[in-house]
Amino acid sequence: MGAICTGIQVVTGLTGAIKQKNASDKAAEKAQAAANFNAEMIERDIGLLEKQRGIINAQFAIDQVRDRRAFEREIQGTARAGFGYAGFDMSRGTPLAVLRINAREFDYQAAVSEFNNEMTNMQISDEQENARLNAELARMEGGGAAASLRAQGTASLISGLGQVAQLGYERNFLGSGQSFASTYRPPSRSRSLIG
Repeated sequence: MGAICTGIQVVTGLTGAIKQKNASDKAAEKAQAAANFNAEMIERDIGLLEKQRGIINAQFAIDQVRDRRAFEREIQGTARAGFGYAGFDMSRGTPLAVLRINAREFDYQAAVSEFNNEMTNMQISDEQENARLNAELARMEGGGAAASLRAQGTASLISGLGQVAQLGYERNFLGSGQSFASTYRPPSRSRSLIG
């Protein structure tokens, strides 16, 4: 009866160790899958940022055209109309100087707008790179968690095997143990092997 109980304990110990190992492996797979999902969500942000860049650049191009037309119609047109109404010659002198000053101011404002647009694009590029690095880090963290869980499962398996072996040894179930050790006698040295 003792051997049967010991056999059952050995089998259940082995089964438990294997189940712990399998559970750890499954948890490792889930941890990696969660990390990959998180990384994909972060990478989705990269695509959204690219769409944002497209919208901003399209709006900038539209604003440039509209600003140019508004400048010609409102600023320069008003100046020409005012000088023309007053009877000034527009091809030289003060009217021409005023139109040039207005044009320089417009060019300056256009350059500032272009610079601001480039800064916005650089910020979007930085955010995209940051998102890419965060996605990579999420995958690495998931890989680390998965490796840790697998190692825990392996440690549980080794520990379980050790406990089963210890139990088998103590109860002489594996062909060794106290009863075997107490009955074993090494050959005496006084005997000769030759004859």
